[in-house]
Amino acid sequence: MKEVPSPSGARGARGGSGPDAGGYEPVIAFEVHVELATRTKAFCSCPAAFGAEPNTHVCPVCLGHPGVLPVLNRRAVELAVRAALALNCEVHLESVFARKNYFYPDLPKGYQITQYDRPLATGGYIDIETDDGVRRIRIRRLHLEEDTGKSFHVEDGDCSLVDYNRAGVPLIEIVSEPDCRSPAEGRAYLEELRSILEYAGVSDVRMEEGSMRCEPNVSVRPAGTETLGVPVELKNLNSFRAVERALDYEIRRQAEVLSGGGEVRRETRRWDEAAGVTRLMRVKETAEDYRYFPEPDLLPLVLEPGWVESVRKGLPELRTARRERFVREYGLPRYDAGVLTASRHLADYFEEAARLADDPKKVSNWLMGDVSRLLNESGNDASFLRSKDSPFPPSSLAELISLVEDGTISGKMAKDVLEEAFRTGKTPRAIVDEKGLSQISDAAELEAVVARVLEANPSVVEDFRQGKEKALGYLVGQVMKETRGKANPRLVNELLRKKIGRG
Repeated sequence: MKEVPSPSGARGARGGSGPDAGGYEPVIAFEVHVELATRTKAFCSCPAAFGAEPNTHVCPVCLGHPGVLPVLNRRAVELAVRAALALNCEVHLESVFARKNYFYPDLPKGYQITQYDRPLATGGYIDIETDDGVRRIRIRRLHLEEDTGKSFHVEDGDCSLVDYNRAGVPLIEIVSEPDCRSPAEGRAYLEELRSILEYAGVSDVRMEEGSMRCEPNVSVRPAGTETLGVPVELKNLNSFRAVERALDYEIRRQAEVLSGGGEVRRETRRWDEAAGVTRLMRVKETAEDYRYFPEPDLLPLVLEPGWVESVRKGLPELRTARRERFVREYGLPRYDAGVLTASRHLADYFEEAARLADDPKKVSNWLMGDVSRLLNESGNDASFLRSKDSPFPPSSLAELISLVEDGTISGKMAKDVLEEAFRTGKTPRAIVDEKGLSQISDAAELEAVVARVLEANPSVVEDFRQGKEKALGYLVGQVMKETRGKANPRLVNELLRKKIGRG
C-alpha cells in the first residue's frame, strides 16, 4: 500500500477538524502512560528524577538481579488513587500486581510489574467541549505499573544504547473506551486529561520529557454501523499536534485500504514526523502473548476505605470548577477563563497577580497576550513563571499594570518594559527609573510643546477643523516625537482638541 499524503484542511464529522475518510467513521481509544511525581522509583529507593547521566539511577532491584525483592512505594499508590478520584473512577479496595512477560532490550527483568485483571480503578470519565457541545469520554481502567528503560538508536551505526534510569519509575496507565470520533476530539481528551492530572498534583505531565506518553488505538468502520474495526496502535507521539496529525493520516490510510478491498491488520505503527506518515513497526501482540500471571513477590494491594476518603478530601480545586469560579468571581469571559485555567501554573499566577493589581481583566489580557508570547519565544511553559528562576513574578505584572494606570508609562512603553523585565529580572519600576521612561503628564509642560506643533502645522490643523480625524493622529505623533515618546498620549489628545477648538 502506498503512503497516503499527509492531510491538510480536511473536515471531520464531529467536534473539529479531521480527515475525509470516504464514508468511514473513525473510532479512537487511548492508552496514556503518566509518570508519577515521586522522589523514588516504584519498587526501590533509586531516584526517579529526569535528566541524570545514563545508568546512574539504578540498583539490583530495578535492574532485576537474582534474589532481590520489590517493595511498593506508598507515595506512588497515593498519587495513583488521587488520579483515579480526579478522573471519576471507582477505586477498588483490593487490586493485584501481575508480571507482563516479554523480551525487549529496555526491559531489564524480562518482565514488567503491572496490573492486569484486577486493576486499581475502573469506570471513570472526562467531559470535553466540542463544536457539538459537551461530550463524555469514558475511562475503562487506571492501573499502577513500572516504567521501562529508554533505547537510543545510533544513527549510521550498528548498535542501540539503553539507559535504565527510567526503568522502575512508577506509572499509571489510563485506558479510555473507544469514544473519540475525530482527531480533534482525541486531542481535546488528551489536553483535558493532562490538565486534570496537573491540577491534581499527580505528575508534571511534560510530554517533551516523556512523563506523559500517549498511544492511540484507531480503527475505521462504515459510517452508521456499530461493529468496531481492526485497531492499529500508534507510537512515537511527543506532542498533541503530533497526535492529531498522526490520527488524521492513519484514518485516511485505513480508509484507503478498505476502499481498495484490502484488510487492515492489527499492528503497531510509529509516527514519522518529518515525512508526515505512520510506518509499520510490528504486528500487534494480543494480551495472551504476554503470559500475564500474578506477581509472586508482591501481596495484593489492600486499601482502607477511610484512607481513600482522606485522599478524596485532599484533592485540590480542579480545572472545571476553577474555570467556573474565574467567570463568577473575577467577571472574566468564558474564553479567558478557559485559557487561564488550562494550566494550573498559569491559573495560580493569574490569581496572585489579580489580587495585587485589582483589575482581573487587565491581568488576563497581559497573560494571554505579551506574557504568553515571551514564554513561547523563550521555549518555556507556564510552570517557568512559578519557578524560583522566573524573571517576572506576579508582583511585577501587577506593578507594570499600575504604572500604566497611573500614567507613569504608556501602554506602548509598557510592552518594552515587559520585555526588559523578562530578559533581566528587574522590576518594571526599576527599569522605568533607570531608563527615565516616565511619561510627561504635566499639562503646563506639554502645553508649550503642543503650541509649537500647532504653529508649525497650520494646514494639518485646518484639515482637522474640517473633520479629518486622521489629522489629529499626525499632530499627536509630532508631540510624541518632540518629547521622545514620553508625553501622555491621552493628555496630548485633550490639549490638542482644546487648543484647536474641537475639545
